[in-house]
Amino acid sequence: MGRVLLSMSVSLDGFAAGPDVTAERPMGRGGERLHEWLFHGGGDRAVAADGVTPVGVDAEQARERYATTGAVVIGKRTFDIGVGLWQDTPFPVPCFVITHEARDPLNMESDSFTFVTDGLHSALRQARHAAGDRSVLIMGGPTTGQQFIRAELVDEIHVQLVPVFLGTGTRLFDRLGTDHIELERTAVIESPRVTHLRFNLVR
Repeated sequence: MGRVLLSMSVSLDGFAAGPDVTAERPMGRGGERLHEWLFHGGGDRAVAADGVTPVGVDAEQARERYATTGAVVIGKRTFDIGVGLWQDTPFPVPCFVITHEARDPLNMESDSFTFVTDGLHSALRQARHAAGDRSVLIMGGPTTGQQFIRAELVDEIHVQLVPVFLGTGTRLFDRLGTDHIELERTAVIESPRVTHLRFNLVR
């Protein structure tokens, strides 16, 4: 069985999204800066804007994530905002949406969204079954990530630390409760535009 991975880009002051998140501005005001390392052109960035095969440190990180992800779990807000942007599942694997609103699965070009109404544990159980030996990726909004950490359902945390202060927005690690959570750093991978940090959660 694969591991459960939470992966998000954050600013140096800890924000995973800017303020005023809307469908037109899914990362909030200024939040798109957190993903420039992934989408803009350049030898060290993951997806070259001119369509050239990506190279460099960040590209390797992106390729690894795609190769090792077997299923994705997101929250309803991320689905509502992201599906119009992606026009597909965020990865070409089954995607499970945690929601209170029951609805039939939504088939997309690459795979499908399944809507889970009975909580985190059920969503993760279904995602693990779909992923097989590959990882389950928790992605999207910070709130869903916080819920999985509080429930002790995360094995690894990958933080893409972007050298910018957003100043305001939604922090990734707010509202984790008062319990002490110990982490073991397993990797620091640097590029000129982002630092990739990897941690295991110690239990």
